[in-house]
Amino acid sequence: MDIEKAMLDPVSVFSCPDEVFDEPSLTPEQKIKILRRWEYDARELEVAEEENMAGGPPDILDEILRVLLRLDAEVDIAHSPPTKQGGE
Repeated sequence: MDIEKAMLDPVSVFSCPDEVFDEPSLTPEQKIKILRRWEYDARELEVAEEENMAGGPPDILDEILRVLLRLDAEVDIAHSPPTKQGGE
């Protein structure tokens, strides 16, 4: 598996977030980093969809957040971030 490629473009390596969780060659930190990138990409697609620029893959943000929780990564699902991408 190409870890660098997975960290830059998770969907080019994994078909779903659970595959990241189940990948034995990755450390928990690598899994979280890959899932954070995937989360950012999913949020970007939500923004594009709201601006009527559809055409991306199905929304899997909830699935990504669920796997992050399984990895004990910090996920604040009670509050929305200042931007949809999670930035300040």
